[in-house]
Amino acid sequence: MAEEFAKDLAAFANHIGGVLIVGMAEARGIPSKVMDTDVSDQLRRHMQQVAAANTAPPVRFDMRAVPNPRPEAGGRGLLLIAVPRSPHGPHAVTAPPTTPTQKVLRYPRRAASRTDWLSETDVATAYHRRFAAGADRSARLDTVERELLSALPLDGYPHLIVALTPEIPGEMVMNSESFDRYRTELQGVSLLIQEEDAFTTIRVGSRRLIATDGHPDGMSHHSHCELHRDGSGAFAHRVPLRFMDIDHERSTWLPPDLMVWLLMSALNILALHARDRTGATGTALIRAALVQSPPRQPDDPSRRAFPFPLIVDYGVDEVPLSTQSCTYADGEAVALLDDLAIEGPALVQATSQLADEIVQASGIAEALPVTSAGELRQAGWGVSLRNAMTKWARAHGINVVSA
Repeated sequence: MAEEFAKDLAAFANHIGGVLIVGMAEARGIPSKVMDTDVSDQLRRHMQQVAAANTAPPVRFDMRAVPNPRPEAGGRGLLLIAVPRSPHGPHAVTAPPTTPTQKVLRYPRRAASRTDWLSETDVATAYHRRFAAGADRSARLDTVERELLSALPLDGYPHLIVALTPEIPGEMVMNSESFDRYRTELQGVSLLIQEEDAFTTIRVGSRRLIATDGHPDGMSHHSHCELHRDGSGAFAHRVPLRFMDIDHERSTWLPPDLMVWLLMSALNILALHARDRTGATGTALIRAALVQSPPRQPDDPSRRAFPFPLIVDYGVDEVPLSTQSCTYADGEAVALLDDLAIEGPALVQATSQLADEIVQASGIAEALPVTSAGELRQAGWGVSLRNAMTKWARAHGINVVSA
């Protein structure tokens, strides 16, 4: 049973996807009879375990139970298993064969109602496509990030940049009707978790939506977001300047909780766009960076480049934790797009990975407000954010730890 189930999953994933129906008999590839099966949670967990143990890399799929409505059915029915086309192919079957095989690479592919086995050339080609797609995605992320950087105001302020590109691109419909709907949606989206402020200006750009809040030439906050038609996106938050004089040198500093808050909020907005407006899916390649936009007048002494981020503890005494300053800090991660679109532990985990890499540029081992296990660390949040973020975490099933 393990080999056949794994073979069917891998065969669909290695081709164009498909749907398996458990509880339906077939004759020559044609459904012939309904044979109710167990549709309990226990069976579904078992099938997930079988797939994880007998396919490599593991095939992802979704299951939906269709119970038989007759009372005498006793909780039995049909189980629908949807297997999407996989960008991680080729997938191999690792279960021991039930029949002897010779000169067969155990990489199945669905062909109409039968299953074929990939040849060595097929397997090599599939691996080449996988690696080429990864390179293409990195190049796409670079492009999206570069275009956002070119749109930053010339104010000499540091900005937190978050860019995302999906593994399987989507397609956002763009016309007058859809734009009106997108504008209404974005004007109702909170820019930051647990805040009511939203985008104030929404416009159409080249194959993208552009959403902004605040004035680019002002001294207060400013946010600029570009949401592309294929599900890619980039978000820039102006980081409020806070100065600290150390050894007669003025440096900017950034509370870690503020950085984590901005980062998590941007990730969620970008992922929601990719998933809901474009239908993108799979994993997401993410990059976050602290950069300083160039000043409008390069010789303006009030806009000279300051070393940053000097990450400090957001406690009563604001005790410096950094061992060094820097002029650029970034982090990169890969996460499931659907996880980023949901306010929950997986979003916190991705934020933790990116935030850790950013603070490590300043000599700090990890960003204290969140943990790599997807928890909120209460002691890592300052007074202004602690209560609101603790309330948010508990409302979304995120574990809160004291230290």
